This record gives sequence, structure tokens and C-alpha cells, in this order.
Amino acid sequence: MEALRASYGSDSESDDASPKAPAAATSGACSGRPPCGDVLSTPPQEPVRLPPPPLDLLGDLPHSFGPSGYSSPVEVNRIRSFPHVEGNYALHVFVPVTIPSTARKQLVSFVKRVASRVPELFAVDVDIPLDVPCNEDKKLEQIFGREFHISLGRTVPIRVHQIDSIVNMLLQKLQSQKQYWIEFSRWEVFVNDDQTRSFISLEVKGAGLSEITKQIQIVNDVYRLHGLPEFYKNPRPHISLVWALGDVSRSLKQAIEDQSKCSNDLSSPRRHIFMCKFNGIECKIGKKSYSVCKFPC
Repeated sequence: MEALRASYGSDSESDDASPKAPAAATSGACSGRPPCGDVLSTPPQEPVRLPPPPLDLLGDLPHSFGPSGYSSPVEVNRIRSFPHVEGNYALHVFVPVTIPSTARKQLVSFVKRVASRVPELFAVDVDIPLDVPCNEDKKLEQIFGREFHISLGRTVPIRVHQIDSIVNMLLQKLQSQKQYWIEFSRWEVFVNDDQTRSFISLEVKGAGLSEITKQIQIVNDVYRLHGLPEFYKNPRPHISLVWALGDVSRSLKQAIEDQSKCSNDLSSPRRHIFMCKFNGIECKIGKKSYSVCKFPC
């Protein structure tokens, strides 16, 4: 049991924004290329981009400057969505997403304009405040270059004896996925179940929505067979970029609406904000990650 705990970590450790463990190699993962006849239709051409820098290289960000620098205006406390129980491990199934470098500058500009209207906003996971000077925008762009995720199921606690069964079933049901494009076309505000945090997110609309919805249904089937709570009844796939304490959804929605009206870069409902390829599905249990399905970037 001690060896298992060392391998997976506790469910309390899984909430930390630490780098993911290397994905376990599996023979059932997707092949590197889509099968014949599954060529993506009219794919938008994206420039070849380097992977985002490790977050430990961003040690000179405002929140780490110390007393003479910029500090978070509130004390950040992570609130657990379920109580800690010894021997439980947090399960999360998701689609990894990397924002194209061509879109990051506009995203940073937009969320900072929203932050000028609604104070005490933070970048998701790394908890960097957005009310930093304009000369720090490049560092915020680097933060927006890290990996985000589209959740395919709730983050829930599982017991150690369920791990192999869940992973094997996910591999069996999701390994034959085909590659497709994901279109993020709408700014939206979400509030977590206990109303302790609000999130500014980019919602998937158009391309990719039907594929992700089907994947959520498959994950729901696996959860149901293991007695786990299913995902929301009417799922709205998205990535979350920014968070605030409490339920401030009304002020965030108003700020987004106002900024959308006066901006020409990200507000048009007729075109997407950005697109990216579906490159796979990951399952994280505690500190350990499994590559359920993976395509080359």
C-alpha cells in the first residue's frame, strides 16, 4: 500500500498545480496518424510552434518578487471539492489543449481589460494576478502558453482497487478516436458547484463539439459502471483561463459583454477566437497520468 501511495500520491496532492508525471506507455493508445480516409477537412494552417516553457522558468513573475514586487491581493486557499480520505485518489479525465501562440496576445489583452473592471482576478492554476503592469504582458502570454484542459468527467475520488479497471475500460472505449479540430468561439463565465470560485472560460462551439460530447458520454458510461457521479446533464465543453473568489458571475458577464462590444479582435460571434487540433485524451489519477489516446502535436 505504501508503494501505491508513493506512485499515485494522495487525493490532496492531486489538487496542486504541479507538473504531470510522465504518461504510462500503453499498447492501446491511438496510433500516431489517423486511419486512411480520416484526413481532416480544410484544416486551417498554423505555424510550427515550440512547446511552452516550463513554469519553473517563470520564477520572476510578479507574485514571486517578494515584498518589493507585486503580490496577490488576497490569500489564495484551494478549497477541496470532496473531503480527504486516506487511500482515495483523485480521478480526472480530460482533453489537453494548448492555445496557439498567434492567439495569446489577444487573449491576454482581453482578460486584462476585463480585470480592469473586476478586481482580484487570477490566472488559473498558477494564481498569478492579472492586475500587473503592461510590461508584464509577455509573461502572461507565456502562462497562457501552458497546457489547459477540457474536462470529460467530474474530478472524483476513487479507491486503489478501481484504478486498473477504470484505466483499462477508458483505453478500450476511447483508443479508436480520430483526430479533429476544436473551435473555441465564445467567452463564458462558469461558477463551481459550491459557488466558491468563478471562472472566465472559452467555450467550444461549432467544430469539435459533437466529438467531445460523445467522448463525455463514453466517460459517463465508465463512471456509471464504477458507481461514480456522472458529468453535468447538459455539458458545455470549455477551458478556464481566469478565476475569482466567490460567485461574481454577474459582474464578470457584464464586463465581458461590455468589452466584447468595444473590441474588434475577439468579440465577433461569426468567427472563432481560436482553433486547435484534438491531440488526445489523458486520465490523471493522483499524481500519475495515463495517455488514453494520443496523436502527434
